[in-house]
Amino acid sequence: MATTGSVVSKGQMLFRCCVNLRQVSRSFSESSDKGWFRSLFVHKVDARKDAHSNLLSKKETSNLYKIQFHNIKPECLEAYNTLEAEVQKRLHQDQDYPCEVVGSWNTWYGEQDQAVHIWRYRGGYPALTECLTKLNNNKEYLEFRKERAKMLISRRNQLLLEFSFWNEPLPRPGPNIYEMRTYYLKPGTMIEWGNHWARAIKYRQENNEAVAYENLQSREDTRNTAWQKEGWDANVYYTVPLIRSMESRIMIPTKSSPLQ
Repeated sequence: MATTGSVVSKGQMLFRCCVNLRQVSRSFSESSDKGWFRSLFVHKVDARKDAHSNLLSKKETSNLYKIQFHNIKPECLEAYNTLEAEVQKRLHQDQDYPCEVVGSWNTWYGEQDQAVHIWRYRGGYPALTECLTKLNNNKEYLEFRKERAKMLISRRNQLLLEFSFWNEPLPRPGPNIYEMRTYYLKPGTMIEWGNHWARAIKYRQENNEAVAYENLQSREDTRNTAWQKEGWDANVYYTVPLIRSMESRIMIPTKSSPLQ
């Protein structure tokens, strides 16, 4: 998945090109100089016919995802998990609400005392709007939000679409740990970044390693193995220059999470 507004979340490369303009001007006429010089830096780009999100996301589904990040008062973490699990269970099982819980976690390494939740809305933006409208008129849910607010320091949401090359996250048994990486890309590089990962992600999906790891040692072994496979190094080489920053968190599923 991907986080846009919840994707989603491993070197810097510096390329330098020096051109002596004086020597160039002596060797070429003004017209040929312009053509030669521009050919070094100007590349023809076909006009896009659609938004980046539409070009990279799945066409056969209309799933929309929401990812929630809740920073919790340390003394309230256990009570928060219990309250959140109860409300999630009710919404997940109520067919009147077009939403379902994909997974819930507490951050282990990264921001401490944090909960992360991923919801799926089958039906896209209309399903999200329908669900929010119903919840805003649900007195019991509004009381839950008031109680939850007493436990929180801050919270933020993001809406996400699935990458076309990514498998849909399905419930799985545990115990597992999960790594969530968030990449902040340079503007205009989303398609290039996505195309590289579409070719490379097969190296990380043989045993669903792209979703979860049995433990930290399993994570290290999987990452080391990927470097032994032809093509993985090229993917890293070409995608790193597209990234402005990256953050990673290691998470443990809550007891009620479908992804264990």
